[in-house]
Amino acid sequence: MPEWSSGYVADVGYTYGYYQELNPLRTALLSLHAGIAPSEITTACELGFGQGLSLNIHAAASDVDWSGTDFNPSHAAFARKLAELSGSGARLFDDAFADFARRDDIPDFDYIALHGIWSWISDENRAVIVDFVKRKLKVGGILYISYNTMPGWGAFAPLRHLMTEHAATMGSAGGGIVNRINGALEFAEKLMALNPLYSRANPQVAERLKKMKEHNRHYLAHEYFNRDWHPMHFATMAGWLEDAKLQYLCSANYLDHIDALNLTEEQQRFLRETHDPLFRETVRDFIVNQQFRKDYWVKGGWKPDTSEQSAAVRSLRVVLTTPRADVSLKVTGSLGEASMNEAVYAPILDLIGDQRIRTLGEIEEGVRESGINFSQVIQAALLLTGAGHLAAAQDDEAIARARKKSEKLNIYLCKKARGSNDINYLASPVTGGGVQVNRFQQLFLLAIAEGRKQPDEWGESAWQTISAQGQKLLKDGKPLETAEDNLAELNRQAGEFAAKNLPIMKALQIV
Repeated sequence: MPEWSSGYVADVGYTYGYYQELNPLRTALLSLHAGIAPSEITTACELGFGQGLSLNIHAAASDVDWSGTDFNPSHAAFARKLAELSGSGARLFDDAFADFARRDDIPDFDYIALHGIWSWISDENRAVIVDFVKRKLKVGGILYISYNTMPGWGAFAPLRHLMTEHAATMGSAGGGIVNRINGALEFAEKLMALNPLYSRANPQVAERLKKMKEHNRHYLAHEYFNRDWHPMHFATMAGWLEDAKLQYLCSANYLDHIDALNLTEEQQRFLRETHDPLFRETVRDFIVNQQFRKDYWVKGGWKPDTSEQSAAVRSLRVVLTTPRADVSLKVTGSLGEASMNEAVYAPILDLIGDQRIRTLGEIEEGVRESGINFSQVIQAALLLTGAGHLAAAQDDEAIARARKKSEKLNIYLCKKARGSNDINYLASPVTGGGVQVNRFQQLFLLAIAEGRKQPDEWGESAWQTISAQGQKLLKDGKPLETAEDNLAELNRQAGEFAAKNLPIMKALQIV
């Protein structure tokens, strides 16, 4: 690894992931649900932004003024290009955390975010981050931080250590990190085949190793093969953040707020008897065997009275981001799969299925005759958001201001889809965040932008792009061999896109 990397993998780029929890707009409902008035977020910062896709989508799709750093210069270069193309004005650097913390050309922040970074850096860098948050997060501001945690990593951590040792000592120095990872995986698989006592004591390890092998090797390099790798108990995290004057707000995972999905009645009663809120989180992690936490922390949040809280929740705007027909009434939590109450969810989904923006108060009024009360509307908002079907929506003025920036970014990302399948998200000025749009759908959107009006024209345009690169589609895991079969499949997908997805894209102002 290069000396400047401080032990962090830097010889392969990170994947082009998008992480919705980084969207500041998502904090409002959860803040109010936790009894804290939501912060007005106008300035935000992401530490360790990777390829910068999330940051740039959020900067282009909202009025929020973003800054950030990622010490990998190739990451920073790509992220800056996106910022320049969209015209978002995001300030992006390739500074190490200590250097970024000393800058005098960045503002104080209402929102600071780190996704995963905390688990893969040294204690020295953690101290720098805590000091940065202490100095630069405004009173009332929110910190989003996600990290590997215990006890969920307890069983697998020894095998991860063994694989990184293999990569460091047995892998060829000139073979590159990907080859060293493949060698480590092969070695671990051979070891598990010997049925060692370790695997017998931890039977779930073999399955996790199998799933690990299915991942992109660049992802594995950053997730598992850094020099520093420290899953941390929640209480330890709380101790780190105490000096920054932060108090725990809530989980950023919306489904964590639906106890019936994650805890038995007996477990819920047990937790209610644990009166210290921080210790309660540690106990809950043991109950659900938590492996990865996504949390919001607040600096000096204030509690509105009951009427203020009620009015604020009712004023929140939301929009359905999935075709009504595709919303499953099944959802999965720590206890496994559960079914939503159709008597509650069907009327709500029927009302919002036109993809119009509505406040939670308007939804309450719209389903009142179905016998649905406001607490059920709130739970539905939490659950549907957590399941990926619902999103918070900005006010109309913010949407209008973000439209041009989002459009510029989306055009560039769609053009990149001509040559790769790396990026599968576009920016929505309605949600202030990213929406999943696959490569072929992005090519269809390009065809629409070029004036092609019919689905078969979109399919033909996409096939011209793909075939020119010698590529073929896969169907049922097998390549389609003839041009006719490939074009027929693209036309089928284009027709489905026109009927189901394009109305969503229009409602979210992606088109």
